[in-house]
Amino acid sequence: MSKKETDVNVAYLVLKTANSLYGKSTNALSSAELEKAERLAARQFDMEARILASPEARDVAVPEATVVAALAEIRARYSDEEAFHADLAGNGLTVGQYAEALVRELRVDAILEKVASRSARVSEVDVDLYYQFHLEEFSRPEVRRARHILVTINEAIPENGREAARQRIDEIAARLARDPKRFEEQALKHSECPTAMQGGLLGDVVAGKLFPELEAVLFALAEGELSPVVESELGFHILRCDEIKPAGAVPLAQVRDKVREMLATRRRRICQNAWLKALG
Repeated sequence: MSKKETDVNVAYLVLKTANSLYGKSTNALSSAELEKAERLAARQFDMEARILASPEARDVAVPEATVVAALAEIRARYSDEEAFHADLAGNGLTVGQYAEALVRELRVDAILEKVASRSARVSEVDVDLYYQFHLEEFSRPEVRRARHILVTINEAIPENGREAARQRIDEIAARLARDPKRFEEQALKHSECPTAMQGGLLGDVVAGKLFPELEAVLFALAEGELSPVVESELGFHILRCDEIKPAGAVPLAQVRDKVREMLATRRRRICQNAWLKALG
């Protein structure tokens, strides 16, 4: 590879590193940031050179459609074509040079994928064993599906002064005491929380998500039970616990695919790293 080709590929890697590491074009980097980007790009270039010189690189080609799609995805990150060309020009690159450097990078990726394909297949036994020996990774906290009705306290509004707000929430509580099934209707009519449109539905709640006053009451309710009036910094609430999902481990059936994918990714990475280390 000529010095010019090397310079082009390193400039491409500097531009990519600046975007991925700092979210900036190279022109916007500080001197320290630019120095780091250049150092990382040079290291990346050397590693890619070893990969491309390896026996595994033989017969590895990148389909034109892959290059076109990758270039289109990169162009889409810019506000317009002019901004894309300006960023390239700021790094001493033409669109043609950028495309050639991109092909080089995609070829490196394809070689690494070829190497990773040698990794051992993940069996169902592998998945079962990982789940059994790492149950702590699949634990879930207690979850409560909750609804509430809120009447806010605001002394600047007559009907929301403390006494008036308390009277209003007590009237709602009295109606619910007579007919608890009216909760969603009462929430829609009287709650001053945006959740009113969904019958006061707060959704699935875990500890630490609500005001402490509300959380303490909600997590003491039985399924289907209504709370007494509770005060928070927002105002007065009435809570209902619709469903309790006990704490425990997520069933293996729900995470099997995720575990298999994680193990496969790990094995592929280990295989690639061992191969790269052997390259020297």
